[in-house]
Amino acid sequence: MKDKNLPDDNNSQTLDELTKDINQIIEQLEKEKNLENSLNNYQKLIKLNNIIVKKFQKKSKHINEITQQKIKNIINKKNAKKT
Repeated sequence: MKDKNLPDDNNSQTLDELTKDINQIIEQLEKEKNLENSLNNYQKLIKLNNIIVKKFQKKSKHINEITQQKIKNIINKKNAKKT
């Protein structure tokens, strides 16, 4: 799913807010007897899930970059002490 297909208001939400939205949709889906009426909710649930996945991927990449920089700094400090 492309980012441009995702609603902007959901992209700005925190993970906690997105999780609350997902839980509300799940509760609605569990109560719904007619699955045909639930199609929009399922689609929204998938979109919200994709937003959460992208947020986790972005955060994971950021953490990885910070960790690599810290490792480089440690190596540079050790090399500086040797000379």
